[in-house]
Amino acid sequence: MRIADFKDTAGAFCPHGRFGLQGAATGLLSGRTFAVKDFIDIEGHVTGCGNPRWLETHAPATATAPCVTTLLAAGATMIGKTISDELAYSLNGDNFHYGTPVNAAAPDRVPGGSSSGSASAVSAGLCDFALGTDSGGSVRIPASYCGLYGIRTTHGLLSLDGVVPFMPSLDVLGWFARDAALFAAVGELLLPPAKTRPPLRRLMRSLDADGEADSTTLDRLAPGFAALARRLGNTTPIRIAPDGLEKWRIQFRLLSAVETWAVNGAWIEQAKPVFGPAIAERFAFAREVSGRDLSAERDARARIGQRLRDIVGNDGVICLPTAPGPAPLRTATGEAVEAFRQRAQRMTCISGLSGLPQISMPAATVDGAPVGLSLIGPPGSDLDLLALAVELEGAIRPSESATSR
Repeated sequence: MRIADFKDTAGAFCPHGRFGLQGAATGLLSGRTFAVKDFIDIEGHVTGCGNPRWLETHAPATATAPCVTTLLAAGATMIGKTISDELAYSLNGDNFHYGTPVNAAAPDRVPGGSSSGSASAVSAGLCDFALGTDSGGSVRIPASYCGLYGIRTTHGLLSLDGVVPFMPSLDVLGWFARDAALFAAVGELLLPPAKTRPPLRRLMRSLDADGEADSTTLDRLAPGFAALARRLGNTTPIRIAPDGLEKWRIQFRLLSAVETWAVNGAWIEQAKPVFGPAIAERFAFAREVSGRDLSAERDARARIGQRLRDIVGNDGVICLPTAPGPAPLRTATGEAVEAFRQRAQRMTCISGLSGLPQISMPAATVDGAPVGLSLIGPPGSDLDLLALAVELEGAIRPSESATSR
């Protein structure tokens, strides 16, 4: 593909990411195009991680990440590298240096982060699908905000070779697509072959995640929940976190802060990068807690993971809203934005702390903006969740008339 033929109408691509790689002449994804979050290596190019100082102080990648080469070999053409929130430390999708990519599904609202550019590019139709990474919600939240399919894969299931680490015990690869069939096709290429396992047949609904969602969002998602119940049988209401999702969020915040400082702290101290105010505040907190003894939090996380694995077993699915509601307005600031972010984190930390796979499906609109419906499954059930998304697309996806409301 000639990049001269490609116009970034959404502000989704990095200034240094305007290059392409031609895919193979034939393959499962022949004729398809994709974009790559600027956390994923392309040989000969610096991976910028959303910060100009990082771009200045790092060498070009010596190899292309396997996730990209696999897609190229399947016939897909890469059209560029997309904007990320700085060092992936946000859920909003705005970048202090490169700007906020457009959410084509709701242009007056943020796209969500940190895989903001990838979601923006797919939402705007600039490419067919895009790669992102997810540590604390960085694929799931943009998928919900932009009306896309998105996946957080089972932790450790996919190689992260060629992916810049952020929070290693939380980092996973994910991707976005506008339609379920392509969403699943990408998974068939990237994910290992499915092991023999029972079909997904038990449906549970997270009461505590519902409690974080706006009432209007729950009302609009009701048809989606009903479609799931028709497919999987009666829904069992459950409380995911007996001690409260806020306690889980705090554990997630502490553990993730210590991890990201261990990964990035030395570089931050040496390179002295300029961060946007919100990112700077988070890294200041990470520095502050970096020496804290978190053995109790790590033990609690292990118990959380075991609890979630026990709940889903080998055939269970937990359904929940992906986010508390539609994306915040681009003009929103202050405490309201932070409060919404914390509510979102209470929801996203469930699969983050447990390592379980989660997909988000476009399911409704609120005030003309998308909201997603999520499914969390047993470890390694990623392909089953993708197949379920394909099966349910017509029943769950909002109609054009609903989208226009």
